[in-house]
Amino acid sequence: MLVTSVGKLRLERPGMVASGIMDETGPSMVRMLRSGAGAVVTKSIGSEPNPGHPNPTFTELKGGYINAMGLPNPGIELFGKEMEVASKSGNIVGSIYGSSPEEFSMLAGKMEEYGAVGVELNLSCPHASGYGMELGTDPAVIRSIVSAVKSAVSIPVWTKLTPNTHMIKDLAIAVYEAGGDAVVAINTVKAMVISPQFGKPILSNKFGGLSGPAIRSIGVRAVFDIRTAVDIPIIGVGGISDWKDAAQYIMAGACAFQIGSAVGTKGIDVFETVHSELERFMKDYGYGSIKDMVGVAHE
Repeated sequence: MLVTSVGKLRLERPGMVASGIMDETGPSMVRMLRSGAGAVVTKSIGSEPNPGHPNPTFTELKGGYINAMGLPNPGIELFGKEMEVASKSGNIVGSIYGSSPEEFSMLAGKMEEYGAVGVELNLSCPHASGYGMELGTDPAVIRSIVSAVKSAVSIPVWTKLTPNTHMIKDLAIAVYEAGGDAVVAINTVKAMVISPQFGKPILSNKFGGLSGPAIRSIGVRAVFDIRTAVDIPIIGVGGISDWKDAAQYIMAGACAFQIGSAVGTKGIDVFETVHSELERFMKDYGYGSIKDMVGVAHE
């Protein structure tokens, strides 16, 4: 009943680990697969090791988290060791970031070599200068990067979009026109927290990305809008912590979903809980499959 497909990729369960949560090492990714995730999207990996921003890079607030990690990662060569462990245990999608079509293509090729079942292009991180959102708000840039990566690999190419724009449908259309296999929506919302006692921003980078329940309705709206603009698979992400949240994304048009912050607030059992309760809802309301639910809010 919970089986779904994101294009050519078949998932026994629709819930995946979002990039950035419990996906930095091979053993941690294996643990998430064994906890009930249908797939794991890796930490965003670049060409070279990156220490990220200096602390403080993370803070909790009402309704979620704000982080400005700055894309810390060991670099694509060293990450191969983690992929060697993880890819033997299930579906691993490699999240990558770069500054040019050529760099994205190289990174995607490495992920394919390491056993990734797909790549997710991070064109939406709001707190890394020269990467992510700074590239991903221009449809022409998105078309060039997606097209280049599609020419470089044979595995599915997903593109993660930013909500920090008024033209998310145009960005999705650019992915579609370039031959992208799926759209992932959304990444974090650009945000800031100021300490009244010190009169300064809490994060060293001043602003970061807001995740968690506070952005769920933004994500659902984005998926709904994208569904009206393109006819390629959509993966919903942002603020999902229970079956109702997941169902909203599916009914808005997503065929699968990702969970991130709730892994921190509810633990790794969140996947088992969401999937079992979603399945119970589907039985109670007469949905025979995830496909039967996809986009019903548009009818």
